[in-house]
Amino acid sequence: MAVNTTSDTHKAAGAGRLPEGMGGLAKGLAIIEAFSPHRTRLTVSEAAEASGTSRASARRCLLTLTELGYLEFDGKYFRPQPRLLALSSAYSGTRSLPQIAQPFLKAARDELHESISLAVLDRDLAAPPGQGGRHPMPETADFEAAMRRAGVSNDRPVVVYDDADSTAAARAWWLLRYFGHPAVRVLDGGFRAWTAAGYPGESPVYHGAIGDFTARPGHLSLLDADGAAAALARAGLLLDARAAERYRGEAEHVDPVAGHIPGAVSAPTSENVNPDGTFKSSADLAARFQALGARAGRDVAAYCGSGVTAAHEVLALTLAGIPAALYVGSWSNWITDPSRPIATGPTP
Repeated sequence: MAVNTTSDTHKAAGAGRLPEGMGGLAKGLAIIEAFSPHRTRLTVSEAAEASGTSRASARRCLLTLTELGYLEFDGKYFRPQPRLLALSSAYSGTRSLPQIAQPFLKAARDELHESISLAVLDRDLAAPPGQGGRHPMPETADFEAAMRRAGVSNDRPVVVYDDADSTAAARAWWLLRYFGHPAVRVLDGGFRAWTAAGYPGESPVYHGAIGDFTARPGHLSLLDADGAAAALARAGLLLDARAAERYRGEAEHVDPVAGHIPGAVSAPTSENVNPDGTFKSSADLAARFQALGARAGRDVAAYCGSGVTAAHEVLALTLAGIPAALYVGSWSNWITDPSRPIATGPTP
């Protein structure tokens, strides 16, 4: 699936009408129907099990600028409008997209502002750092409360984005899916794609009404260090999403101990995306992970330094049609127990 971040149809579209060349109203309605909570219940396992169309189905985890334009076009026709969740963290800034649908419907500005919310990685997407790592799993009640503050509701689609390579956005995507939200997508390319297309951005983010999201854990696969991650590294495929020099133990600027989990394979997250920050095609991602050892019937999981870039890896694996678990505690949790083994060098 080609990713279009500089759509001429976006720039040519005027207020109050759909972009030309995109199939008209029927096309827009089809996108909305495909993205409705009743249709988009994609888990990692379901992506792999979708007969003959696993990669195409998994691609529904992403949303392009063109598709977002349809979702935001004229709220009186398309309901519910998605909740746009901007991610702020060490990995991304605090820019928002409150003018996201301006080329389509200038009159919708006030309503659109109410669709934008901000989530902060350390505050909303993780428990306090400690033995669980630098960004441990948040408690169910805490995550539910954070998402409700951000206006997330059970029956309203969510689009997450940041202004980096969707790293923090992928963490939000994974958590929302893990806790049972049925319709979550990552805006492919995020704020970078938006500005590259020539559209303006504003800040700060406007916080709309409180949502009614109910967190129900267990919808995606989750690993811990006590047996699960180590066992998978021996018998399955455990991918290390950090930069290669951190995997080798040559440089460690974040955690106090360098190296990797024995048996893990280096798979830097940076290789999941194009230079513009959009994800590579499903075919390219599938070829990459197959070359690293992913194959049918083999368990796959990912870890990183603190479970953030590893969520990006899981998203990339999902786009490739490969089911994968996430070791949320990751390296910063692994090294809290001095009895756990550590490897260095370029090989598992």
